[in-house]
Amino acid sequence: MILTVTLNTALDITYRTPALTPHTTNRVAEVSERPGGKGVNVARVLSALGHETVVTGFAGGRTGDAVRELLAADGPTDALVAIEGTTRRTIAVVDEATGDTTQLNEPGPTVTPAEWAAFLASYEGLVARADAVALCGSLPPGIHVGAYAELVRAARAAGRPVLLDTSGEPLRRGIAARPDLVKPNADELAQLTGSREPVRATRDARRRGGRAVIASLGAAGMFAATADGAWRATPPRTVRGNPTGAGDSVVAGLLSGLVEELPWPERLTRAVALSTATVLAPAAGEFDREAYADLLRQVEVTEVTEQSEQPGQGPHATRQHR
Repeated sequence: MILTVTLNTALDITYRTPALTPHTTNRVAEVSERPGGKGVNVARVLSALGHETVVTGFAGGRTGDAVRELLAADGPTDALVAIEGTTRRTIAVVDEATGDTTQLNEPGPTVTPAEWAAFLASYEGLVARADAVALCGSLPPGIHVGAYAELVRAARAAGRPVLLDTSGEPLRRGIAARPDLVKPNADELAQLTGSREPVRATRDARRRGGRAVIASLGAAGMFAATADGAWRATPPRTVRGNPTGAGDSVVAGLLSGLVEELPWPERLTRAVALSTATVLAPAAGEFDREAYADLLRQVEVTEVTEQSEQPGQGPHATRQHR
């Protein structure tokens, strides 16, 4: 079982409009609702890949009820902790004419100390049964900034591999607790390390505590620095669509590869293919299965060696497993 933690769950609402024009009335052609939040998206993709997945975090109010109802139809097991506050909504407006997406995210409900204590008790029991743990997303109001560091330490004490995907001060504190995998995007990595050069920044992040650091670089793919080596993974082409949830599919690819004990090039191939196929899907937490199968054969993974980083040297290429 893979456990995903979403402390700031959401009801994801996607509006699709023929053309989005600011300062006017826009007609919506299609509306969809999905259970959301980064860890929930991860769980839905993992479930679609055939992995038993449990979702925990918080849910409250009418939107929390809607999240539970929709989650029940998607496959992952619901282990969300009830709170008095109301679960937030996130709104994605997709402009069909351009393929661009405008995102509006509510802040989330305030979690009380008693609710946090109830979550910790539940979390410890779930971690004991998990093969791997993913800690994903922002912290809702009321949760202390070192919460992810606390959860990383609990997973490590139980001997479970743990992935951290957050930003800002929660990332800075969480990485110091030595998670097994850290998955920042380019902006989050730059904020953490002060560098936008992927090789330098990921290695700096490893020195700060991340055992393996996998940086999402958008259309450029990703760069991974691990104890076993470093790799670049790139998609065959740039695609347009809804990028919401693409980074969460990266996490799903990495975690599924970890529990299946795949070598790093295969994990990265899967992560990039899933991420790209998610952009082509209509809503977060989904991926285009036909595109995913096709992309698995086309993603290029290149090993980065000490020699290849020297001026004038080309990288040593490692073809992906197909």
